[in-house]
Amino acid sequence: MTETSDFAPEGRPLRRGWTTGACATAAAKSARAALLTGHFEDPVRITLPGGQTPAFALAHETLGEGFAEAGIIKDAGDDPDVTHGALVVVRLTRNPPGAGVTFHAGAGVGMVTKPGLPIPPGEPAINPVPRRMMRAVLEDGDFAVTVSVRDGARLAEKTWNGRLGIVGGLSILGTTGIVVPYSCAAWIASIQRGVDVARALGLTHVVGSTGDTSEKAAMARLGLPIEAYLDMGDFVGGLLKYIKRHPVARLTIAGGFAKMAKLGQGAMDLHSARGAVDFDALAVLLPEALRTPARAANTANEILGLGGPALAAAVAEQARRTAQAMVGEAARVDVLVIDRAGAIVGEAG
Repeated sequence: MTETSDFAPEGRPLRRGWTTGACATAAAKSARAALLTGHFEDPVRITLPGGQTPAFALAHETLGEGFAEAGIIKDAGDDPDVTHGALVVVRLTRNPPGAGVTFHAGAGVGMVTKPGLPIPPGEPAINPVPRRMMRAVLEDGDFAVTVSVRDGARLAEKTWNGRLGIVGGLSILGTTGIVVPYSCAAWIASIQRGVDVARALGLTHVVGSTGDTSEKAAMARLGLPIEAYLDMGDFVGGLLKYIKRHPVARLTIAGGFAKMAKLGQGAMDLHSARGAVDFDALAVLLPEALRTPARAANTANEILGLGGPALAAAVAEQARRTAQAMVGEAARVDVLVIDRAGAIVGEAG
């Protein structure tokens, strides 16, 4: 697979890649050529929604009686994408005249089973933009498109698909066709789809957790359906902004002490590399005798050891106020502060 100069300008430290939707589109175009002419297009060039024209080399091709199959190895560039290196295969057969383009899930591609996603239940998990791209390269002919991903069922276990109601494999994704390395866009999109599914199922209480330990603590406390729990990671701002536009009755935010301290101090991205906890601000929440050692502490957790549950509760309340101000009246916010052992040490709301 090759890149055009538009994607790899000189001096760029990280290389961009291609979505599963772009790979499936290229495979569909090559399979169409083989079905119509007997010869696969290789390399195969497509046009992405933004006008870019990458070319892809085939990794698999089979031409049989009434079908053509082409496969592309997904290259996610320098992004740590779970589907990097996966083989995306499109099997193309003819539909009856007038039937148009239909989409089907092959091995490793999931089926949608819950409402709230861009594709309705009962359909293969091939998102709208990849469908549009494939229809374009198939020139809206009469074709049945079956998309498969090698080892996709196993890879899907590392994604949100199970909670979103996508069973049996991966989703074929992409709105631009391009994977931007270490972009938060994909994670935030998953958070948004999680909110959509929860709302579509009629859930009125959702939980955003910063990690597995916090989520397990929230699960033990709240006992909500699995669809209510959103792995927001460090992207609390992305969750709060989406909730403001797509209200729920109640939002619980669960996270470690340091991350909730950062939220209380106004941070909307809680990653350690994008801002530190303000120890001086934490010290103000403590009795006078503890403020000097707090300011000299090495970690936020050390300060928690000084202040104990009273400090954790104060941090929870600050975090709650910050989050509540962001969502306004779209949701009632409460906060759980979790220690490293997985215990709830502070809460507010």
